[in-house]
Amino acid sequence: MIDDKTDIKDKQVRSTFSEELSKRFLQYALSTITSRSLPDVRDGLKPVHRRLLYAMSLLNLTPEKGFKKSARVVGDVMGKFHPHGDAAIYDSMVRMAQEFSMNYTLVEGQGNFGNIDGDNAAAMRYTEARLSKVASLMLQGINENAIDFRDTYDGDGIEPILLPSGFPNLLVNGAQGIAVGMACSIPPHNLFEICEAAKLLIENRKIEINEILKIIKGPDFPTGGTILESQSSIQETYKNGKGSFRLRANWVIEKKAAGKWQICVNEIPFQMQKSRIIEKLADLISEKKLILVSDVRDESSDEIRIIIEPKTKNLNPDELMDTLFRQTDLETRVQLNLNVLDEQGKPKIMTVKEALISWIDHRRTILKRVSLYNLDKINRRLEVLDSYLIVYLNLNKVIKIIREDKDPKQNLMLKFKLSEMQAVSILDMKLRNLRKLEEREIILEKENLLMEKLSLEKLLNSQAKQWKEIKKQIDDLKNKFNDEIIRKTKINNTIIEIKENISLNVENEPVTVVLSKKGWIKTIKGHNIDFGKINFKEGDDLNLYLSLNSIDKLLIFATNGKFYSIPVYKLPSGRGFGEPLSIILDDISDAKALYLSNSKDEKLLLVSSDGRGFIVDSKEISSKRKSGKQILNLKGDNQAIACLHVNGDMLAIVGENRKILIFNIHDIPKLNKGQGVILQRYNDGQCADAKIIDSNSGLFWRQGKDRIRTEKNLITWIGKRGGTGKMPPRGFPNPPKFT
Repeated sequence: MIDDKTDIKDKQVRSTFSEELSKRFLQYALSTITSRSLPDVRDGLKPVHRRLLYAMSLLNLTPEKGFKKSARVVGDVMGKFHPHGDAAIYDSMVRMAQEFSMNYTLVEGQGNFGNIDGDNAAAMRYTEARLSKVASLMLQGINENAIDFRDTYDGDGIEPILLPSGFPNLLVNGAQGIAVGMACSIPPHNLFEICEAAKLLIENRKIEINEILKIIKGPDFPTGGTILESQSSIQETYKNGKGSFRLRANWVIEKKAAGKWQICVNEIPFQMQKSRIIEKLADLISEKKLILVSDVRDESSDEIRIIIEPKTKNLNPDELMDTLFRQTDLETRVQLNLNVLDEQGKPKIMTVKEALISWIDHRRTILKRVSLYNLDKINRRLEVLDSYLIVYLNLNKVIKIIREDKDPKQNLMLKFKLSEMQAVSILDMKLRNLRKLEEREIILEKENLLMEKLSLEKLLNSQAKQWKEIKKQIDDLKNKFNDEIIRKTKINNTIIEIKENISLNVENEPVTVVLSKKGWIKTIKGHNIDFGKINFKEGDDLNLYLSLNSIDKLLIFATNGKFYSIPVYKLPSGRGFGEPLSIILDDISDAKALYLSNSKDEKLLLVSSDGRGFIVDSKEISSKRKSGKQILNLKGDNQAIACLHVNGDMLAIVGENRKILIFNIHDIPKLNKGQGVILQRYNDGQCADAKIIDSNSGLFWRQGKDRIRTEKNLITWIGKRGGTGKMPPRGFPNPPKFT
């Protein structure tokens, strides 16, 4: 017992919890990346898909054979190769059988395997499956030493490390996967284009990627649609192996009686559920956010038909569809992230050229391995045939040795200088094969095998012949699917910018935007508002307000130096308290709104608490992001204190030290963003307030509750930008404020 305790103690290693957690998480991450989520660049499959196809081949579920229950396949995969949940395995199998998910399905399904509406497949006990013709190509040569095998997870069997992949599956069918810290997103492509590009690289692998992209126009989705990207954008995406494509549904105008018309959407974007699109359209109509669409209905059968009826025939169909593209999944962005496992099993983001080269190199390796296997098979057969011919030449002697010797195998080997395999072959011969006709057939077979052997040896000794054979295989592949290689997805290289036409989905009406001191915002119908009747939370009060229309955009500047832009119709309305700005916008919870505007053409002066500032054009500050756009850069604890419409010729600025400085507004530069220049210097404290004034009207401020004082003689405080200023007259507010 003491020895056992000593052994356990010797094996103990001191380590912190964080170190052990990091080590185990790294192991998990590597396992997820290499064994679950990323496809291999050579066959385009993840382990679960590879194991499914291999298990189905073992079950002899070839395209010409009958179907078997999906549950049987899933059970074999889970029990023998893939020790994970049956649901994940079945989901992978279902996707490989869906024609709307893959250009060429790898599994041929019988039963309910789901539909484009988003309905799930039937349970695995109700569906049946077998391999498709494409899957047979993926497995072709697997029994001819084409690839290496490894032990399964429990060591009871073997499984292929990858498949021979006689079909460019990675690019033609695409792949999706999310690992730890990285992801993969490869859209499907056209088989004809991929084959032609592969042949081009066989002829010259040093060719520029731009030449390849003259053949590969872009993704080709099984659900069709139209890609709207410039040629330069597509090239940049493929060169980097990362990017995105703008994909929208295809639609036509169907004319009706009396000049009326309706829109028929006949192709929807890839991986978008038809039912979800229709539900979204119906919701927008019921919420009166699509006021010029009267109805939407689904008339789909085998083909997609989503009918959209306008409220009036006088509408412009293009403008109406632009609104639908902006508000629904009729338009989406499809990502390309060619992140795959390379030949060494390491994750790498590849270009389309690198991916194609990896596939054709893999096909060459497969060709050589299968050829060597067949050559070895021919040599063994020739050896057997030679032994048969020896029998015919020495028939009586052979029969005598077999009948009389105690060890005929050994004597045959010594007498006729045979190998052990030849001797065994002679002993295993059937008497009926000793006919003269059989001898002639053996000689003919030997001659044919010698010719085949010579052909294989020439192939193995010539790289040019190998590439020629691969090109022939690619041509045969194209011919096999000649009827199915028409491009489904159109490419439109003309940039189409969707102009936001809010008037098509929002009723235009006058509203007043009200913002409280605690940051609650809402809209109230009309412009003539009685502010005394507005409800605020306890302890809250009016801060800013602005009269607008519901189709306008509201511009907000906050103390964090950011400008935010939001359509007015998206703001909460009614008699309630509204909503906090921090819910509607990001990064504004600790800031306070200083300025509201809807002008698209005005100049604004931004001032920070450290006395810096600059003038910015309102055209440069709009942003659609909820997180806003940082225009005034702030250091440390500094904040923006003012956003002023430049409607005068002088700036009056006052510090916490009560010193006022007035100078010409033209001394302040115009910038797009930054900290700005020093407007006023302070030995102690910060900037308290700033105001744009007209030198002819003078400077005025509130003195007391009801009295406004105006000072037209400004000579005392006029100075140069960046000065310290001078003290104000008696009665100036404390703390110092102009309003």
